[in-house]
Amino acid sequence: MATWAQLVAFIRQEYEIIGDEPDEIRILLRYHTDDDDNQPERTQMVVVAREILDRREDWVQIASPFARVHEVDLRAVLAEVGLTTVVGGVAVIGEYVVLRHSLPLTNLDINEFVDPLLLVTGSAELLEQKFIGRDNF
Repeated sequence: MATWAQLVAFIRQEYEIIGDEPDEIRILLRYHTDDDDNQPERTQMVVVAREILDRREDWVQIASPFARVHEVDLRAVLAEVGLTTVVGGVAVIGEYVVLRHSLPLTNLDINEFVDPLLLVTGSAELLEQKFIGRDNF
């Protein structure tokens, strides 16, 4: 997989699409709670966007919101991410706090996309649980 079109075709085939724009696709991942069958499933939204670095290189950015800026202590969030998260970094985009990761599209292998996608969204889901305590995203 080496182009944005090929990545989008793969995403459309494998994931639940909730938004689709020319340079951005939004998907919803579902998480089932293992410990209690009475608990509803949790979901995590993720934005996969095409970015162009230095006006010449295609990259893909994976971003998953987990809080609104006014809902969290950003210093505590940064400390938690620094201690527990392997993939991604925290950013503020508009009113949202997101965990995001970027990858070059050139010669991108499928596992080089899927593994970070799952790590980013899974980590964002855990951060949402810890800092918000409810399923907003």
